Amino acid sequence: MKRGMRKTAGGLRGLFVYSFLLSTIRVSNAPDIISPGQFIGDGDTIVSAGQNFELGFFSPGSSTRRYLGIWYKKFSTGTVVWVANREIPIFDHSGVLYFTNQGTLLLLNGTKDVVWSSNRTTPKSNPVAQLLESGNLVVKDGNDSNPESFLWQSFDYPGDTNLPDMKLGRNLVTGLDWSISSWKSLDDPARGEYSLGIDPRGYQQLVCKKGRAIQFRAGSWNGIRFTGATRLRPNPVYRYEFVLNDKEVYFNFELLNSSVASRFVVNASGVVERLTWISQMHRWTRYFAVGEDQCDAYSFCGSNAKCNIDKSPVCACLDGFEPKSARDWSFQDWSGGCVRRTTLTCNRGEGFVKHTGMKLPDTSSSWYNTSISLRECQELCLKNCSCMAYANMDVRGRGSGCLLWFGDLIDLREFVNTGQDLYIRMAASYLDNIKRNERTKSEMLVGFIVCSILLVTGVSVLGWMFHRRKRKIRNQGKMKNILEMDYDSHSRKEELELPIIDLSTIAKATGNFSSNKKLGEGGFGLVYKGTLYGQDIAVKRLSMYSGQGIEEFKNEVLLIAKLQHRNLVKLLGCCIEGDERMLIYEYMPNKSLDYFIFDQSRSKLLDWPTRISIIDGIARGLLYLHQDSRLRIIHRDLKASNVLLDTDMNPKISDFGMARIFGGNQTEANTKRVVGTYGYMAPEYAVEGLFSVKSDIFSFGVLVLEIVSGRKNRGFFSHNHHLNLVGHAWKLWMEERSLELTDNTLGASHALSEIIRYIHVGLLCVQQQPDDRPNMSTAVLMLGGESSLPQPKQPGFFLERNVPRTQSSSSNYKSTSTNEITMTAQYPR
Repeated sequence: MKRGMRKTAGGLRGLFVYSFLLSTIRVSNAPDIISPGQFIGDGDTIVSAGQNFELGFFSPGSSTRRYLGIWYKKFSTGTVVWVANREIPIFDHSGVLYFTNQGTLLLLNGTKDVVWSSNRTTPKSNPVAQLLESGNLVVKDGNDSNPESFLWQSFDYPGDTNLPDMKLGRNLVTGLDWSISSWKSLDDPARGEYSLGIDPRGYQQLVCKKGRAIQFRAGSWNGIRFTGATRLRPNPVYRYEFVLNDKEVYFNFELLNSSVASRFVVNASGVVERLTWISQMHRWTRYFAVGEDQCDAYSFCGSNAKCNIDKSPVCACLDGFEPKSARDWSFQDWSGGCVRRTTLTCNRGEGFVKHTGMKLPDTSSSWYNTSISLRECQELCLKNCSCMAYANMDVRGRGSGCLLWFGDLIDLREFVNTGQDLYIRMAASYLDNIKRNERTKSEMLVGFIVCSILLVTGVSVLGWMFHRRKRKIRNQGKMKNILEMDYDSHSRKEELELPIIDLSTIAKATGNFSSNKKLGEGGFGLVYKGTLYGQDIAVKRLSMYSGQGIEEFKNEVLLIAKLQHRNLVKLLGCCIEGDERMLIYEYMPNKSLDYFIFDQSRSKLLDWPTRISIIDGIARGLLYLHQDSRLRIIHRDLKASNVLLDTDMNPKISDFGMARIFGGNQTEANTKRVVGTYGYMAPEYAVEGLFSVKSDIFSFGVLVLEIVSGRKNRGFFSHNHHLNLVGHAWKLWMEERSLELTDNTLGASHALSEIIRYIHVGLLCVQQQPDDRPNMSTAVLMLGGESSLPQPKQPGFFLERNVPRTQSSSSNYKSTSTNEITMTAQYPR
């Protein structure tokens, strides 16, 4: 391109210098247009109609060299998105952008040499140069706004930035390459080492390169996203598109929310990232970046191996393969990859093994067909002895299209909850061994079970049944005495509906309460993990030194055993034998909410849809307690550590040791024993001992604000004031800056109006007066609806703190905090 510019300068210099000297008009009347014969000099700019972008001369970083560029004006002034003369700077402020009568943009320096040109040679009768709201500088014929008829556009010659509606790919007819490339440095916008674009070989895929070497491969498009870019998924802010036809192949994204700006960038260090500007926060937020872990590196594990960042070591050979060099792998050098244990011979009986959750292999040497089914794809691969694997091209619906691989499989990655199915060809003998092993294991298992049953059943069944019945009667009597002792009459009328499990069974399930099975320790005592009848369980074992005692044990047994809801933790049984008091719960593998939400790294796993799901689940659980269960239950200790998360991150409310039953038309009660956790207690409860459903609503509101912000209410610190998190949220609300409360790890993958609504509902729930707070059914409707909400009033505990909060020595109430001891596993305590 530089050589072409010099020829233009030599042949046209006299003509354009003459035209330039005769021109007396610098820019047109329209602020976004340059008309033929007009120019802009260094210091002049044109601005797009909606003030999104500005074009003019600038100096990057600490450099004094001048470049013609386009930058953001409305959102992030000075963030450059395109440079015209990135390879040839101007060394003073004499630069001029001139638009000829033939429709060509010329950049001239002080000696009137052409240092850059739009190279438009087809003359038009009424050419116009215009800076569009998209950031695209276009040359068009008059008022023709059809992108297909543009005479020239800057979007065809990108720099280091890809903007919304800008193609990232290749024109297969003209050979025009729409890839983006890094700057050499922050001070030099010349083309750097790194680039991001579409690899046209085989089935087209998105790759990041350093020179000609691939650094990262986002993979092929599967109808929803690139198979190696799992965070690139549809959401309310962006819509993604991938186009492949005879004329062009490209990827682009459309911005659905006008309140944000977004761009893909390849920076000078080779990091590919998508950045989003959130106006309310006045900053660019990284949505995702390439190179976040080892598995992003191209072919990190070599051929025929898969990378899984959640496993150690991260590299493993595919099933039926082994390391090419066992010695290298022992030193964690995986670059040599893996080879087959059994060579393919193309004999009858060969078939395929399904691998799920995969980033599909490098498709640069693959074959594809967009119309055939997966079954037809399998048959095609099986007929071709060189075919090593196949997969769907499009995973939407039942899937369609066919991808075939020949030779080694390169750059495979295994994901946990996403990815794609890949079918890998295996030798007949390998498949026979799999079937034989499965059949042998099945036969052995059946034989063992039958023999065990015959042997054990005949000897012990009668004695076991007699012993079990006798012990059950004894334990039920003991349980009845414990529950009736010094407890209210309502409870005595209720029959126990909970299985009683003997101590030996629990001891066996927990490895005799092995220290290796210990999950943590709380106010109740120790918590162990166990396996009972094939189900994982959590066992709370009451300590004789526990701050909680028989009262709380009885409460759990009488209350939670009668509650059945998907958002309440399930109590499976209890044990009372000798001095032992134990409760057996379903096991929650993802621990508790505070384990994630208040941890800087783990909170990144909670994207906005997951947080919404958690808040809504807690709300449904509380609604069931307050209104829909057989009993009206006031929890009295709702907090982040008492919300457990199952395998799918569904929330379950736990710890009913402090809960109380309301009967009939009862709406509130009074106690002299205030229990719970500071930071979550409602004002009327903490100060006067009054509790009701509205005190639970207050705790729920605090929890909503904590989930949105990722910060604790108690112990919250700001440089600008001494308020707790609730007070901070109220202050931001009054200053119309509520979005600043949002957890930084969320990025911009969520609808901003949704966040504001959840903050709004949270503030309504923590209002000072109980009567002002909504009940739980209203709160659930508020969270899920779109109607307008009432303005919140000042929350409880809003006053600023001067010293650390301490318990008054003159209090008439006995206060107990169950948050003084923290368990590693965070089970109910």
